[in-house]
Amino acid sequence: MTSNTNRPLTGGQLAGLPRPTIEQTGQLPEDIRAENARLVEEYADALYDATAEEILSWAHEYAPGRLVLTLSMENTVLSELASRYLPDADGLFLDTGYHFPETLAVPSAVEKHYPRQRLVRAHPRQTVEEQDETWGTGLFSFNPSACCDLRKVEPLSRALTPYAGWVTGLRRADGPTRATAPALSLDKTGRLKISPLITWTLEDTERYIKEHDLIENPLTRQGYPSIGCAPCTRRVRPGRIPGPGVGQDLPRQNAGFTSDYFTTPERPRKRIDLHPARGSRPNG
Repeated sequence: MTSNTNRPLTGGQLAGLPRPTIEQTGQLPEDIRAENARLVEEYADALYDATAEEILSWAHEYAPGRLVLTLSMENTVLSELASRYLPDADGLFLDTGYHFPETLAVPSAVEKHYPRQRLVRAHPRQTVEEQDETWGTGLFSFNPSACCDLRKVEPLSRALTPYAGWVTGLRRADGPTRATAPALSLDKTGRLKISPLITWTLEDTERYIKEHDLIENPLTRQGYPSIGCAPCTRRVRPGRIPGPGVGQDLPRQNAGFTSDYFTTPERPRKRIDLHPARGSRPNG
């Protein structure tokens, strides 16, 4: 592929650009896949507004196999919670090759602070230089979806193969497309997708970090409330939606990790409370 002109493209142009082929995550044994489906059917509604502690305690008791939690680029909230309520889970860091130096320091700190949590580092198949040679220099600037596929989606799909499920930092407060996201669901591979922070706000997260003196990416105090790859992350100006951008002139809907590879349609939800008298905010 020839090198690009680095000119900003419209949303329609971006939608028509080529996408790489993604290696499929290894198939789960049929008995684990069936058990995962049963667990979601039975418990997703009860966990919908549960606390992070309840969700992780549930996962520790019921998950039919190994779990892995995806490390945040901003802080170690998930690692701290998992060390208390899901101690046997591994941690997963996607090393895209484009991270800020400050971001790369976070998983190193996690390894030292949480020695029981085995850290898995997932890498793209190509180095940045090899990708530039294959796809054109600075793929993120003219085909960000393909860049995310190559450097995030494909490594994640490979890394999830040994696990029955994964724990994410997804929050409903992160945007309108996540406003009704479940705490427990199945991804397209049949793995459990568990989101213990689903009811948390940014304020909840900041309070938990302060109360427990957690490791935090220093960039979060320098105008970067959400951090992705260095070329695609911008400081947030007043009045703008927090979140990683894909470039100053590229359409906002392409920001961040937007692949639908692991997404399943929302299922109808029954209103069932796990603990009707209890709230769903962090309680230390």
